Amino acid sequence: MAVPQKQILVVDDEKDILELVNFNLTREGFGVVSAISGEGGLNVVAQKKPDLILLDLMLPGMSGLEVCRKLKRDPATADIPIIMITAKGEESDIILGLELGADDYVGKPFGIKILISRIRAVLRRQQVHVYNQKGELRAGDLEISPSRFQVLARGKPIESLTVTEFHLLHFLASRPGRVLNRQQILDAVRGEEIAVTERAVDVQMVGLRKKLGSYADCIEAVRGVGYRFKDV
Repeated sequence: MAVPQKQILVVDDEKDILELVNFNLTREGFGVVSAISGEGGLNVVAQKKPDLILLDLMLPGMSGLEVCRKLKRDPATADIPIIMITAKGEESDIILGLELGADDYVGKPFGIKILISRIRAVLRRQQVHVYNQKGELRAGDLEISPSRFQVLARGKPIESLTVTEFHLLHFLASRPGRVLNRQQILDAVRGEEIAVTERAVDVQMVGLRKKLGSYADCIEAVRGVGYRFKDV
């Protein structure tokens, strides 16, 4: 049985970029749909629900940031990964987009091979497998089991995790590739064994990464924003 195509929505008002990206993504085996405005992009999402969205931030009318905000606030579309397409000098917009829930960004001008690599990486991170209703999940070599309060790395337990560290890991791993700010992380673990503050989140992350040892790099600090769980 053939594997179904991943559908990519490209939202950009520059015709040359649309044609270039559409041609190369189609050649790589993706299904591609496009829109030239934020409103048009939202209409396509409502009709087709793509597997990933390439979203230019500088759009006529509704901005890319507003499109991202609307998609991430809607439970029906919140899980669709978004890669922002940005121009130079938009660092503050990049940070805001990541805080809104975008998964990654590429700057203009970009190499098509780099863009395709970013797309494949984001889609791959979306495939973390939740394998039962108790919230147990597998992320690469890690198995995280809330019912047993246990984390295994290639079948060997990672010892001495505190309750807060365990919940931090589970929260991040269940949202692979998504940048989570400190307030989101704080809200997820508040009420556990300690009174966690935003500053304490950083301290907890340091302790967690130390105990993860060779798997510490699966938790990436995103400067000025928060943290995200990467491939392991």
